[in-house]
Amino acid sequence: MRFLVHSLANLVGIWVSTLIISSVSFAPEASVWKSLGTMILVALIFTAVNSLVRPLVKVVTFPLYILTFGLFALVTNALMFMLTGWLSEQANLGFTVGGFWPAVGAGLITAVISALVVAALPRRSES
Repeated sequence: MRFLVHSLANLVGIWVSTLIISSVSFAPEASVWKSLGTMILVALIFTAVNSLVRPLVKVVTFPLYILTFGLFALVTNALMFMLTGWLSEQANLGFTVGGFWPAVGAGLITAVISALVVAALPRRSES
């Protein structure tokens, strides 16, 4: 359930990123439903990348996190966004990321919006 909530939050963040940053985009689709399906698949890929690859990258680059006082997280977010773009291109989903700096911006926008969406959702009470 947590994976689906994060996927939904990432979907909103990626969608807003594509609206703000022109070099991060989805290919125009013929129907709204096909576009929505593509966005859902990209959000699932992004959530999987963040769940599986990002912890490994954080462990390997731990000294850089310490050295930069955590600012290396922006680079990590950009790399995860670029990896998602590459995986999406390999799967012919039509999602493209236009380089490192657009990925930094899109990663930052997605992280902020995703955090806001997750915070706005009601938490499950643990009794």
